[in-house]
Amino acid sequence: MNIPLYRPSRRTALALLGAAFAAPSVSFAGSVETHSGPAFGTYWQIMAPSGSGVARLVPDIQALFAKIDTELSPWRGDSAISRFNHGTAGTHNPAVLKVTAAALDIARRSEGAFDPTVGPLVAQWGFGPVTQGGTPDWRALSVGPGMLTKARADLTLDLCGIAKGWALDSAAALARDAGFDSLLIDLGGELYALGHHPDGRDWHVAIEAPSPMFASPAALRLPAGAAVATSGTRAQSYELNGRIYSHIMDPATRAPAAGALRSVTVVAADAMTADGWATALCAAGHRAGPDLATSQDIAAVFLIERDGGLRTVRTGQIAQFIL
Repeated sequence: MNIPLYRPSRRTALALLGAAFAAPSVSFAGSVETHSGPAFGTYWQIMAPSGSGVARLVPDIQALFAKIDTELSPWRGDSAISRFNHGTAGTHNPAVLKVTAAALDIARRSEGAFDPTVGPLVAQWGFGPVTQGGTPDWRALSVGPGMLTKARADLTLDLCGIAKGWALDSAAALARDAGFDSLLIDLGGELYALGHHPDGRDWHVAIEAPSPMFASPAALRLPAGAAVATSGTRAQSYELNGRIYSHIMDPATRAPAAGALRSVTVVAADAMTADGWATALCAAGHRAGPDLATSQDIAAVFLIERDGGLRTVRTGQIAQFIL
């Protein structure tokens, strides 16, 4: 059985301004055509100038995402990452090595706020499939020349906090290599811009509010070669005794991230970086998160619930992306 890399709606989505999710091959706004399909328990879609011929990319994108699923999905027992988790010999899989190296860099720079070994904690709190494994410790992973190893046999790897960004970057590279230079790719709410909107402007997106009771707090312009990702409590969370429990783990407390932070949106030069840092900053929380983003010069928007409303904190160069 093909088990998805992500459960549906695992991450908070970004919504296109003025455009609802469109069916395959349906045009909107007159100048853009949209093609879409399923991937990783969520959806993907491409928006490109009408008549661009982008429809020919659809089979290649589906094949690409199917391959990535066999490499990085902790939901399927035959994936490369699941074999790594159940074995002791390490892995040579290039995708696992690439994404793990990026994850460990963010773990180091965030002082462990991002930890790709917290899969057992995610499962313990009811959100993930990595039910086996010992105490999380990202420092026990080692990426060497062509090989990923672990210092403890019981250590497990879960890259769901960054892998969707890698998949999106891979799709953007596929489109670029096929000669397409003006399109917007959306993978489960994470977006990557190639070129510009057919009207000649940057692509525009809106940050989804962390709750239906709030309006969208900001709109962003996404220039060519930029990506954006959001992590938050709207998707995959539950409330108990007045506290929200989400799938975002705080490695320091070994529990879901607590506090008033509801979402973090990050703009970066690639989707894997945006995805990983959105996860890290959300795990860091409403106090440490903005300080961490400032110290690392991360362009981010934090949405913090206060007195029944939302307080917005902006860091890095995010002002240049705000409409």
